[in-house]
Amino acid sequence: MKAMLALEDGRVFEGKSFGAPGDRTGEVVFNTAMTGYQEILTDPSYRGQMVCMTYSLIGNYGLNAEDVESKKPWLECFIVKECSRIYSSWRGQKTLPGYMKKNKIMGIEGIDTRALTRHIRLKGAMRAAVSTKDFNKKSLVRKAKNSPLLIGRDLVKEVASKKSYSWSSKGKRLVVVIDCGVKYNILRLLAGLGCKVKIVPAKTSAEAILKLKPDGILVSNGPGDPAAITYTIDTVKSLLGKLPVFGICLGHQIIGLALGGRTYKLKFGHHGANHPVKDLVNDRISITSQNHGFCVDVKSLKNKGVELTHVNLNDNTVEGISCRKLNVSSVQFHPEAAPGPRDAEYLFSEFVNKL
Repeated sequence: MKAMLALEDGRVFEGKSFGAPGDRTGEVVFNTAMTGYQEILTDPSYRGQMVCMTYSLIGNYGLNAEDVESKKPWLECFIVKECSRIYSSWRGQKTLPGYMKKNKIMGIEGIDTRALTRHIRLKGAMRAAVSTKDFNKKSLVRKAKNSPLLIGRDLVKEVASKKSYSWSSKGKRLVVVIDCGVKYNILRLLAGLGCKVKIVPAKTSAEAILKLKPDGILVSNGPGDPAAITYTIDTVKSLLGKLPVFGICLGHQIIGLALGGRTYKLKFGHHGANHPVKDLVNDRISITSQNHGFCVDVKSLKNKGVELTHVNLNDNTVEGISCRKLNVSSVQFHPEAAPGPRDAEYLFSEFVNKL
């Protein structure tokens, strides 16, 4: 089935559909990972976005029931050069096209993904429209232009759990996870370190969280503009200084805002599994997995008792902060992912040791 992708600046790409039919809009970003497409598909942080994979062949090891990071796929469209219809891994259970169609996710292949990636790299991430029905270029470009921006958009309410639930009831210490779109491996690692893990919705108040008598708080990853998640920012602000708090990705940005800082949108964001990050405290470098379009402005945290702990070696943007006085720390990357493969897992141990 024919498919067409149009960017808001008028650039159009033609290809073939390998997922569900229909029409979708979203912000196009590129991901430089060579593997991990199942984790990318099921990462709630990609809500509202279309993901272009820079590696040429995707789907060759299939999908399985163990590697999901949430209950379903969240992205708007998956863009690849070539989609494999067969898989050869002993762990494979489903084909990528079959999984996409079953979950009603659009996919487009056969386009020049190098050209699309370079275009975004030069021009910046931008809105797009994809269709298997409308092949009028002007119409598709118009749909892209009329689609909502990510700036100022609260997407957490679309992916976060609406009810509290327990992930693990065994352990000496209780960690409450504020769910902004949490990935399952964050919960697995906390449980693996001997923690009881309870997940609460993003709109849960500080008072309700404190009634659970937690030993620590983790603010999870998630999609959209962190500045729009005012309810979680207010909750975190009320929790600071009362018990250890750790944030990941969107959670890091929310902590930065709760400390009185600002965030801004990056030109094309960081999406991939090969980002070098330097830990300024321990003088070590980790290869990290990243997925974010916004960043904390470290200058806005000056004179607030906040220490810069991690920096991205590609562009020198903020990758981690801490405030010893308030017993809070956070990182922009995903220490629960395994690109290094376990370069950054020490951060979970450091957090748990504070409880």
